[in-house]
Amino acid sequence: MINTQYLTKSGYEEVEKELREIVDIKIPEIASKIDEAKQQGDLSENAEYHQAKEEMAWAQGRMLELRHVLDHAEILEKTINKAGFVVVGSEITIKNNDKLKKYTIVGPHEADPLSGKISNESPLGASFLGRKAGENVEIETPAGKQTYQILDIV
Repeated sequence: MINTQYLTKSGYEEVEKELREIVDIKIPEIASKIDEAKQQGDLSENAEYHQAKEEMAWAQGRMLELRHVLDHAEILEKTINKAGFVVVGSEITIKNNDKLKKYTIVGPHEADPLSGKISNESPLGASFLGRKAGENVEIETPAGKQTYQILDIV
């Protein structure tokens, strides 16, 4: 099963940038550390060697993860939502406890709740999907049941 990775254009570019940095800079640097540690002799007690091997495993794993994201990415284009439903890429204004908040529904790789970007896979983001302006959405949160009113969808 292919898992679509929703990204904005800037999010896609950030993932590409991180991948290039890992492939072009980090992995060669770590490989150099491994070579230097090997030249020191006995590897069984060489902490630098073991640390570098762990760093290499992480970097290679991250590289594979980023390639997967890019290979399965669907870039969200800014379009007018004529149907009026909340979809991935929608910017919504909601009201909760008399406070207005703005959220953009994004894929999990771009989620940053502090900057108003919530994942379509999060309980909050998933609850808004398919809803229209004017609807109330009840969501069970750690603080108890919360009611959100969708005021606007862009």
